Amino acid sequence: MRMFLRTSCEPASSDGAGLSVSPAGQASYRAEWAGEMPAALALAILLPAVAKPAQDPLEAVNVRICSESPRLAFRRFPCREPGGCGIRFRMSFRRVFFLAVLAVPALFAISIRAQNPAPSPPMGWNSWDAYGLTIDEADYRANATVLKGLRQYGWQYAVIDEGWYMENPFGDKLETRKYVWNGNGILIPVVSRFPSSAGGAGFKPLADWVHAQGLKFGIHIVRGIPRQVVEANLPIAGSGFHAADAADKSSPCPWDDGNWGVADNAAGQAYYDSMLKLYAGWGLDYIKVDCISDHPYRPTEIKQIAAAIRKTGRPIVLSLSPGPTQLEHAAEVGEYAQMWRITNDHWDAWSFARRPGDDEFPFGLRGEFDRLAKWFPYVKSGNWPDADMLPWGWLGPHPGWGEPRQSRLTPDEQKTEFALWAIARSPLILGANLTKMDDLTRSLVTNQAILFMNQNVTYSHPLDSAGLPAGFEHARVWRATIDSPGARNYAEFFAFFNLDDQPVTLRATWKQLGLDGARHRAVNLWTDSAGRESKEITVTLPAHGSAVFQVK
Repeated sequence: MRMFLRTSCEPASSDGAGLSVSPAGQASYRAEWAGEMPAALALAILLPAVAKPAQDPLEAVNVRICSESPRLAFRRFPCREPGGCGIRFRMSFRRVFFLAVLAVPALFAISIRAQNPAPSPPMGWNSWDAYGLTIDEADYRANATVLKGLRQYGWQYAVIDEGWYMENPFGDKLETRKYVWNGNGILIPVVSRFPSSAGGAGFKPLADWVHAQGLKFGIHIVRGIPRQVVEANLPIAGSGFHAADAADKSSPCPWDDGNWGVADNAAGQAYYDSMLKLYAGWGLDYIKVDCISDHPYRPTEIKQIAAAIRKTGRPIVLSLSPGPTQLEHAAEVGEYAQMWRITNDHWDAWSFARRPGDDEFPFGLRGEFDRLAKWFPYVKSGNWPDADMLPWGWLGPHPGWGEPRQSRLTPDEQKTEFALWAIARSPLILGANLTKMDDLTRSLVTNQAILFMNQNVTYSHPLDSAGLPAGFEHARVWRATIDSPGARNYAEFFAFFNLDDQPVTLRATWKQLGLDGARHRAVNLWTDSAGRESKEITVTLPAHGSAVFQVK
């Protein structure tokens, strides 16, 4: 018996999740899988089709593993091509079976990775901080083109935030904003703002272009079903339900008048299923859902949206907004989403004045230290508490809050923000108008050492302030590790932050910071400079400044 490995991959025979085994000609068998079934399980099911004793000595087994989606395809067919058919291995079916069994753990690992759309903190750009409701196709493409130039550093998601379905984003009420939806009540892009969506194409042409740049495509929605769709009682695609069956009028978004909530019933699930089926067909990679993780918290709609995403068979990152998501919901949101906001909207100031009774909007940088410290136990692969976008650079022409402006964060504060987000393993989503990127922003977003830490650290946490030496009263220290001592990739990182309005000099032994009492060498990740080996470290920081070190 000869076994052939071929490198090409052809489209799956099935159009969704499931298993199909069908004849493929005389003395031939075909088994193929596509969709959500774990790869190892599919392999175990398909092995009998592969391992059937050969009746023809020339009969071959073709094993094909396609990494996109992922898909496993096994074929068994006579191969009579003179000297052809690929790479040959002469072996018995027993050996084929044995090798396939050995492959199960590796294939299972591939399957697990494929089912986790965010194994590391997502990195990208979102239009809200610079464009608010007004982003159009020309501006989006211009920013995505700049993002393409940053792809080598890990930046990949290009996200259109709220308003892409509004004909008039400057409208003062629902009727004048003029939402656009299709015949089944699903919001679609406005052709005058996104010309490539003409002819019912939706965002597919734009998403295809984004993917051609090596990037990933994302959009924002507010949870729920448009009120005008409910009033018209439009049919829900793929079901016998209508919009009125899916609406929960007792749960509108209290700060957005566009939608009713979606009911926790079969009609509600059908509505979200039809929405995500359409959006996944466009090529969606990331969806930010608003008015769902706090004020109010809507766990039923979180579960419905997550279920709808799974049914598409497409890996789509689910980001929940706004914050502050409450700690008591951590396990639940972590089961269904990959990102969730832990603060209200974060904007460009160290802190904002508060009056009694105010909520936490807008949320400043100073407050992020305490908030991220509470959420560190819940950070893991596929679960990324989100400190919100990074409001750097030029916030214009129509920022989501306030007047057009250069970020009001000082250079030291922007570096501190970046260091905190990175070591706490928050998602890194840029808010700047990338077409007007300044030198400081560029220096931050291309700092490979800081980005490497954010994407590869396996555990990070703030040090207990009570255990730090004198002089740290207005400072914070975070420690992060890659793997554990003795592991091949083991690495240690420390970040020092000055929360005071005055410069400070911090001194501590490595033992006081949790390491052994030996000498260590610290490499400054801002300057790429290394100090001499020592049993202690001294750091001088400006007001609201930071320093990050890899310690060896």
